[in-house]
Amino acid sequence: MFGISPLGWVHTLGSLPAIPLAIYMFARYGRIVPRSAPGAFYFVSMLIGATTVFLVAREPISYGIGAATILLLLAGYGIGRIPLFGRAGIYFETIFLTLTTFLLMVPSVSETLRRVPDGHPLVTNPKSPLLLGAVASLFVMLVVGLTAQIIHLRRQGWLGKDSSPSRMAAE
Repeated sequence: MFGISPLGWVHTLGSLPAIPLAIYMFARYGRIVPRSAPGAFYFVSMLIGATTVFLVAREPISYGIGAATILLLLAGYGIGRIPLFGRAGIYFETIFLTLTTFLLMVPSVSETLRRVPDGHPLVTNPKSPLLLGAVASLFVMLVVGLTAQIIHLRRQGWLGKDSSPSRMAAE
């Protein structure tokens, strides 16, 4: 079905939970919170998707997206644990993890448009206006979303004296 191999289904179904988890955390916390239960599930799901892409990818760009996702995911989950970055760590963490969501959504939207409906996909050409418009919309959402997240963090006092990364994890 949809021209997906069994390994492709592992890749797809393994990474799929990251989408609702990201939406939930964006709505609840205004960002992806790595030190939370949804954040832990998001990490596992993203890691499954990003690592299995190397086994199912057909285009060279997919390897780059997979590698970038893994690097951003590890950086996003690790930077909050490095005291050197102090309060700025929460901003880097937010930016890195939001970028992982963007890197998940671009191929997800692209592959969906290129496979659905089965046998008669909406997009057959990578330069299709529908596909380019969808990717452009995702980019606009990334820029607007990151801007809103940074403003939200700033308003919560993340640059103030009483701010600490553990406070946000506790919320």
